[in-house]
Amino acid sequence: ALEIAHTVNTVVLDKTGTVTEGVPRVTDILPARGVESAELLATAAALEKPSEHPLAEAVLLRVQEEGLKVGQVSDFVSVPGRGIQGTLGESRLSAGNLALFQEQNLEVGAMAATGEKLAEEGKTPLYFAKDGRLLGIIAVADTIKPTSRQAVQELQQMGIEVAMLTGDNRKTAEAIRRQLGI
Repeated sequence: ALEIAHTVNTVVLDKTGTVTEGVPRVTDILPARGVESAELLATAAALEKPSEHPLAEAVLLRVQEEGLKVGQVSDFVSVPGRGIQGTLGESRLSAGNLALFQEQNLEVGAMAATGEKLAEEGKTPLYFAKDGRLLGIIAVADTIKPTSRQAVQELQQMGIEVAMLTGDNRKTAEAIRRQLGI
């Protein structure tokens, strides 16, 4: 490999786990007006707890770090490609993407634009509602490794073109590409 390294003119990097950490993390907690972030997080965790989705794990990890108590939901239902629902006490909870909220006529108002901005930054906005009322958005992302930006810059300074390959959605890939200068 070292003998032919001088002939390399392009390096193709996988996104997940190579230039990024490979583990989703909560990046933003944006409660709706009149909602405390602790209430948003605790409600989100209660609903996400029965889920096996990697984004649910990110929310649960954040709640654990914050030391918040998590309730137990019943009637848990997963809506493929959209989100999840369940009951906590007497309250009906919903979590998911904007499409789920639109299908269920759950009002998100100006927070739809906030969710779009988060998506453009490479984050996944998760909307949460309780009894039909928006609690807020929790954004989750696979963050860039601290060494990735420097590694890409050094390769580029050597005259090597750097490309990124991913199965992730276009907005997320574009955000990572912009941040790394690929």
